[in-house]
Amino acid sequence: MKQKNSKFTKLLALLIAGSSLVGCYNKEEFKRIIQDGYENGRAKTKVKGDFCYYLGVLRFPYTDEPVLETDIRWNIWNKGRLSRSLPLFAEIGLLSRQPVEGQSGLYHYDLTDLGREYLYQYVEKGVSGPLHHTQFCYGPIVVDRVTDVTKNEYTRAQGYSYNKVNLDVYYEYHVIDVPNWVINNQDKLNAVYIQTKAKLPGKTYKDIITFNVGKEGKLYQNTLGYKRIKPIGEAQSNKE
Repeated sequence: MKQKNSKFTKLLALLIAGSSLVGCYNKEEFKRIIQDGYENGRAKTKVKGDFCYYLGVLRFPYTDEPVLETDIRWNIWNKGRLSRSLPLFAEIGLLSRQPVEGQSGLYHYDLTDLGREYLYQYVEKGVSGPLHHTQFCYGPIVVDRVTDVTKNEYTRAQGYSYNKVNLDVYYEYHVIDVPNWVINNQDKLNAVYIQTKAKLPGKTYKDIITFNVGKEGKLYQNTLGYKRIKPIGEAQSNKE
């Protein structure tokens, strides 16, 4: 999973003097680097955890907006996201939901105290003004161990000044501080956010992170960060 399009990824870019790592694949050092990446990201953004359910672009309080014939495609997509995400989180208890008087099928939404606790927003500059990307986040990652490191070399192609080398780092992890709203509603969450199942306590999960090897053996990594999960019907963006 990767939130590559978020400015958050840029905050997590790692530059490591890694000549020794490239040679011997020090798994403990990679474990530390990965763990530090997640922890530094949470510290900088104050995000509650490393798994984020993306609602869409909105600010609370928010009132449903019907799709209009004059809507551009982006607005239609965003309204579609919100039509799937907002009712779910109102049912779970992170949002309040009240019908709009005289307008059947439309609702007012606002954050509950529980929703405020897990809310994370980042603001992106848009053509018509700021875009408030809104999500609920949980589950800090704890890296248990690095299981393998694989070196991949790519022959120089037209337009490249040097060959490209990547290190694929395979690791296992578990999550901590999983809230009850995730544990008790995992089936509902998985039905709307189908790309990534809810992470539960006491379980071990696997993932892979790719490091780019630059000149003089330095390693670059710009994909560590919270994992944004989009509602059903959309392609997923991975790590932010």
